Order: sequence, then C-alpha cells, then structure tokens
Amino acid sequence: MAKKLVTFGEVMMRLSPPGYLKFSQANSFELVYGGGEANVAISCAYLGMKAAHMTRFPDNALGKAATQFLRKNWLSSDQIIYGDNKLGIYFLEKGAVHRPSVVVYEREGSAFSKIQPEMIDWEDVLKDADWFHWTGITPAVSEGAALSCLEAIKTANKMGIMVSGDINSRKNMWKYGQTMQEVMPKLVAHCDIVITSPRGINEMFGLGEVGGKLKDSAQELMKAYPRIKKVVGKKRKSVSASEQEIQGRIWTGTQYIKTETLNISHVIDRVGTGDAFAAGLIYGLLHYDNDIQALDFATAACALKHTVMGDVNMVSLENIISLMEGNTSGALKR
Repeated sequence: MAKKLVTFGEVMMRLSPPGYLKFSQANSFELVYGGGEANVAISCAYLGMKAAHMTRFPDNALGKAATQFLRKNWLSSDQIIYGDNKLGIYFLEKGAVHRPSVVVYEREGSAFSKIQPEMIDWEDVLKDADWFHWTGITPAVSEGAALSCLEAIKTANKMGIMVSGDINSRKNMWKYGQTMQEVMPKLVAHCDIVITSPRGINEMFGLGEVGGKLKDSAQELMKAYPRIKKVVGKKRKSVSASEQEIQGRIWTGTQYIKTETLNISHVIDRVGTGDAFAAGLIYGLLHYDNDIQALDFATAACALKHTVMGDVNMVSLENIISLMEGNTSGALKR
C-alpha cells in the first residue's frame, strides 16, 4: 500500500514576467500556484505516494482555482477550509547568469493568515497518514497559523506519525508580535526529522555557529531536543543564477553522511528546489533501507527541480533513480 503524506501551509498565486523579462519590461504575467508545503506534497504524489495538503483558501473563484490546481496534481483536497476573500500572491522576476532573481510578496491579510486551531480537526486530517511535514514559513505567517501548526505536530505525535520540519529561518516574515526564537523551539521539540542549516540553527536556537559545520550544529540541536532523530541539510554553491552545485548532508546521531556534488549547469527555475529536496528525503526515508540512499535520492530530486518551470518538482521516480545511478546525460528517451 502506498505511503501517505500530509502537509500544512499557505498556497499562493505566483505571477512572473514571461521568460527572463524584468518587472519593468513585462506586459503580462504567467500564473502558477505554489507554497513550500504543498510543493512537497505534490512532489511526493508524482512519485506515487498518497498526499494531502491542509490549508485555508478564500471563499471565491480564486480559492476554487487554487484548489483545482492541487487536485489536478493528485492531492486530496477534502480537508481544505474556506473563508474570507484574499489569496496570498507573490511576484517572481527570474534571474539569469549574474542577475539574481527577485521576489515580492503580498500575503498579509490572506485567508490562510487568519486560520485558527479550532477550525481544524487534526485527527481527521491525519487519519491513515504515515508522515506529516511543515516548514518554518507557516508559523511565521500569523499566530493562528503557528498555533495550528503546533496542534498538528502534537496530534501527529499522539497518533504515531513521523514529523519533519524544514525550519530554515525566514526572519523578515515575523511581524505579528512574536519572534521565531520564541515560537520555533515549541514546534521543533516535537519533530523527528529536521531540515536546516548551521545558520538556521544559530538564528533560531542560539546554538552552533553561523558558518560552522552541520555536524557540530546538529549535535547541539539534538542534545537540546532529544526527540530529533536526524538533522539534514544541503550545501549549495551558486556559481551564477544559471549554474548551481548541490550536495546533501545528514547527521544521524552516530554518522555524518555527504553525497557527491551534483552540478546544474543550466537552471530553468530555482524556486521550490528546497521543497524538492524535502520531498525526496521523505520519500527516501520511507522507501530505502539506509540513510545514504535516502540522501542520494533527495539530492537528485533537488537537482532535477532546477530543470522544471514553476514551484513544483513534476519529475518521475524513474528520472530521480536514473540520476542517482549516475546518468547525467539527459539523453532523449523514445
């Protein structure tokens, strides 16, 4: 039977000038939908898992359109709730070569930001789930979102469901009166798998060093929060906006593992690559017998996302396994 993943977070409308045009050159925008947690769920659905995303959409045509986007990408939308009238939006200007990408958010006052814990029956949402995933973006959106996320995590713990958090800090998002240093420890204390970086660990928990080694920071984090079983990260070298190098890393509590570095020499779309890594990690840990293969799978998934337009990694299991096995040719398949 296929494994089931449940995710929780905001889904936004993404508007981008065609191709690599700057905002000032654009006469139209291309529209897709995306959000960190939903991106993870969709990626896992493309790999053959069952997946559902819990969110709150505006009760209007845009909310229904966003729901349809999730459905057509094989996600269950049965538990989505509706209310208010604003869908979060972000604008993306895609960078190229030495010009970086630019993102502008319009998400304050969105339907999701007004979510409250009493709106959700988490035991019903999480029934039959094998894994629950959240990111550090969700508790930064609003106090209601943070409390809802905490309730989801605690319910998953009670139901024996694995919990992963991609917790790299988003310090510019915290605007509702609480800091990430106050909120994130309460959530991370109940996590089994944490995806982060030495910088994130230092900024959120005051542990380790910003430029330190993941192994050292991970050991401190796991000592402070003993439920955590693995700390995972990726090292990215940005040669330019068009060329990236990716390496996966994991501390298992007893072993530090690194993958080979994968070079992406022509980036099509960098947005959502971290979510692709998280999805690959979840799939890998659920389907492989060892951490090395799981990390190789996650790194390959991340690398392939750089070749896919939009927020979501719509690649097949076959594509990822082929890259894991060293096939980097991109040869035509007939």
